[in-house]
Amino acid sequence: MAATLTDVARRAGVSIATASRAFGEPERLAEGTLERVLQAATDLGYSTPQSAVATRTFGVVVPDVANPVYATLLKAIQGQAWHGRHRIVLFDADEDLRREREQIEQARKLDGMLLCSPRLPDAEVLALVGDTPYVVVNRQIDGAACVLMDTEHGPTQAIEHLVALGHTHIAYAAGPRGSWADVRRADTIARACERHGIRLTPLSHHAASIQGGRAAAAPAAASGATAVVAYNDLVALGLEAGMIELGRRCPADISIVGIDDIDLAGAVTPALTTVRMPIERSGALAVDLLLQAMSGVVISDIVTLGSQLIVRASTAAPSA
Repeated sequence: MAATLTDVARRAGVSIATASRAFGEPERLAEGTLERVLQAATDLGYSTPQSAVATRTFGVVVPDVANPVYATLLKAIQGQAWHGRHRIVLFDADEDLRREREQIEQARKLDGMLLCSPRLPDAEVLALVGDTPYVVVNRQIDGAACVLMDTEHGPTQAIEHLVALGHTHIAYAAGPRGSWADVRRADTIARACERHGIRLTPLSHHAASIQGGRAAAAPAAASGATAVVAYNDLVALGLEAGMIELGRRCPADISIVGIDDIDLAGAVTPALTTVRMPIERSGALAVDLLLQAMSGVVISDIVTLGSQLIVRASTAAPSA
């Protein structure tokens, strides 16, 4: 049986993400680590996905192409696919389950597919993809190869940061219903608040957009919370705009934390405190795994890439 990227990572004593980087972004690795991975690949007779697979065409299904997270993810996917001159076909579900269902059915006619944050139930996703090679990004489905962005470390850091500032009542502005990441982020935040004895007010689900954040502003203000953690940066930016319309200032009257660290997060005033997610690495690694699957290798890896809190100006101690 042909060696896989997982075999190389295990032999070299590194994570699968690090092994992938050795073939896609070698300049980002320490010289010793790179040599260890390449030597492991040589010992095992491992062929990189680009050399092992002829030019292929695969589909990429995303919930909303207008969301900067998916735009960044798509750019990383395209960049990694370009190394082997593979082609991608974009499918934008527009947060519509019926549309997502039809697009997966279309994508399965191609050589493979990447499903980015699918909203459909697990059983339906598995039934729709059939025998087509696929990899899931930013959601875990049992039996599938999945590339996950950590929902534990960064969000926990966000709560600890707010607790250190003196906040005792925090709200969570939820994202779209059916979002795997939203459920995990909400659970992590709830557990962190419970550990620290912090009152948590969950707000209702809203669209993962600036308008969704605006809609969450009034409930957040009415809750009495002195800080809000938002499902993503767009919701956080919408919250900030909505708070201004309600006569509240950030962070003087309310602190706001986002998740993702999109480019706009550091460019607004006040700059947004947020949890940085490994969006680019997730896209590149997902392509590597999909290329292996399309070459006939059975892939069922679940890889989680880390997250990290980035503190900026949108958080401060609560007013007296």
